[in-house]
Amino acid sequence: MVIKTDIVILGSGAGALQTARILAEKYQVHIITKSDVTNGSSYKAQGGIAAVTGKEDGTSLHMQDTLHAGVFHHDEENVKKLVEEGRNTIQQLIGQHFPVDRAPDGSISLGLEGAHSKPRIIHSGGDATGRHLVNYLLDSLPKRVKIHDHELAYQLLINENGECIGVKTKSREGNATYLASYVIVATGGAGALYEYTSNCPDSFGDGIALAYLAGAEITDMEFVQFHPSLIYVDGKTHGLVSEAVRGAGGFFADEEGNRIMKGVHPLEDLAPRHITAYEIYKHRAKGHEVYIDISKIKDFEDKFPTITSICKEHGIDLSKKRIPIAPGSHFLMGGIISDAYGRTSIPRLFAVGETACTGVHGANRLASNSLLECVTFGKLMAEHLLQYGSSQKNFTIREAGHKSSKLPPLMPPCLLQKEMFAKAGIVREKEGLAELLKKLPTYEDVSNLDLDALDRETIEQLFMHITASLIVHGALLREESRGSHIRKDFPSTVDEWQHKWIIFKQGKHDVRDGLYEQNQIARNAETVLQ
Repeated sequence: MVIKTDIVILGSGAGALQTARILAEKYQVHIITKSDVTNGSSYKAQGGIAAVTGKEDGTSLHMQDTLHAGVFHHDEENVKKLVEEGRNTIQQLIGQHFPVDRAPDGSISLGLEGAHSKPRIIHSGGDATGRHLVNYLLDSLPKRVKIHDHELAYQLLINENGECIGVKTKSREGNATYLASYVIVATGGAGALYEYTSNCPDSFGDGIALAYLAGAEITDMEFVQFHPSLIYVDGKTHGLVSEAVRGAGGFFADEEGNRIMKGVHPLEDLAPRHITAYEIYKHRAKGHEVYIDISKIKDFEDKFPTITSICKEHGIDLSKKRIPIAPGSHFLMGGIISDAYGRTSIPRLFAVGETACTGVHGANRLASNSLLECVTFGKLMAEHLLQYGSSQKNFTIREAGHKSSKLPPLMPPCLLQKEMFAKAGIVREKEGLAELLKKLPTYEDVSNLDLDALDRETIEQLFMHITASLIVHGALLREESRGSHIRKDFPSTVDEWQHKWIIFKQGKHDVRDGLYEQNQIARNAETVLQ
């Protein structure tokens, strides 16, 4: 089956939906998601949206907090655009009746989260902001947007001019080919590559693997954020305890009730995530249990209904005023190199959200900047395409040459997840990373595979290994500790690695001084304006 349309969006989270609803003013849009819209990180996001709305706050403070949390490994122009355009975007959403939690006097209720200098976190439905945002965006979608669920995108199509012209998919009904003037990757992160994660169980970094195989530039894959407080019961994690709980008075405690973060960092329990996650990791490595103590929070069940529901579902007695936790993978700062308008190194291929890397999160994302990124850069990208977009004329697919049917050795998913957590997790070192990298396929192993002949389960397993290899390789190359990236054998932050980006493209890597290749975006602009 061949479907020809204007724009195809891969993924159905906040970034995808925000982009689609704006693009539909002019274009026919098809959204392709491998599960359904309620099975994604956006929908499950407990935290809120960080944006400047209070009189005592300012975008310069928000920017500074973002840079501090990410250890200044950023594209500062994009950070500035995120916080300034983000303020306007959120105000616009609220003006368009997106429901936000309010104080008794009618003002917006602003929460405080880790590494923020001011209360600026907007919530909707307490700890259910993601669900409310996704439902709001879904209800706002025009009829020109069509959603295809339970359909896996497995190959991007490139024409003879090197432009992206479509995508191949697999579903229960069989294979399909979508041809479009633009393809937007919004498939989210790769948290499910790890044994313990806050992400959905199928978040394998598919979009990054797709783009890498198509020839796009990928970066910052070593920077995986681990959330310090995933709910932990019987050796398994079940969602997370939002940072907003600590903002409301909760704190990390051991079995005896002692405060773990006291004296560790000036912000104590609201320190940046890489610091709190590392402390929790060290305590658990010594054989201690760790908890979030909620004894100081009044009406906890009313304020945090989502967390309460998860706890009750898994037999946690909240009358004891503590929730058992463990750290786990949460957010990928790296991904497909994109600018603030979503443009990648492949003309007519765009990316937005967690699957994109615009340099706004640095080495460690500031809490609640993720939903802000989705709605802000989704809006900027969509408005850019509305103004400058053009129709593709050349749908002649570039010949791929010889296709191989020889699949490289692949680990079972559960084994790969254990290996990733053990050797490329919160703390890494050269020996473990090198050992794991040898077990993962090279670009040469996968670049010419005949994906048409593989079933969906095998393709997802393959994508897991491709994305994992990029994370492990990046972690091995960066010989320092910075933000979320903690090397046991290189425990210090090294000045020589400041503003250095490890770039992967077609099986090769490069370390360069800037996020963007010289004239990369200029070339894409010329393509868009044709």
